[in-house]
Amino acid sequence: MGCGEPVKARRFAQNDTAALDSLLQESWQVKVDFTEAGIHKGVVQAAHQAEYKTRKGSQHHLDGGITVTLFDQHGQATTRITAEKAVIHDNQDIEAMGNVVMRSTNDGTVITSEYVKRSASDKMIRSHRLVTITRNNETIRGEGFESDQSLKKYRIFRGSGEAFIQQ
Repeated sequence: MGCGEPVKARRFAQNDTAALDSLLQESWQVKVDFTEAGIHKGVVQAAHQAEYKTRKGSQHHLDGGITVTLFDQHGQATTRITAEKAVIHDNQDIEAMGNVVMRSTNDGTVITSEYVKRSASDKMIRSHRLVTITRNNETIRGEGFESDQSLKKYRIFRGSGEAFIQQ
């Protein structure tokens, strides 16, 4: 018993629904493996990850330098993407931002940009920003591109380039 007015309304603990765009959890030195029907499809590594609630579920924001390794249908690494930060969506779409460098493990193709998005539905990598593609003795620049995730077949938009021909 104590002195004072009786409590008229009780306060209850908040339910487990978080507000939109609120931080749900954080992790450091993160490694996320993506599989489909038991086949290794990708690995994402980052120094820091923060998960946020969205209208459609959640988003994982990665920073501190990220590395994405993509694999073919046989589980062989085909592409390595590095960037300053990235966002992974619930549908496994991945957006990479800041000094993005994509390297083919097969033929040495290197693609650089400030932003790319890898779509999980069609396994394509796209950007609407400036891009540079270096392969063998040729360099192609443009604004916007799309490529399969192994960087074998690509289209560049509003392009220009240089090629050195050996005689």
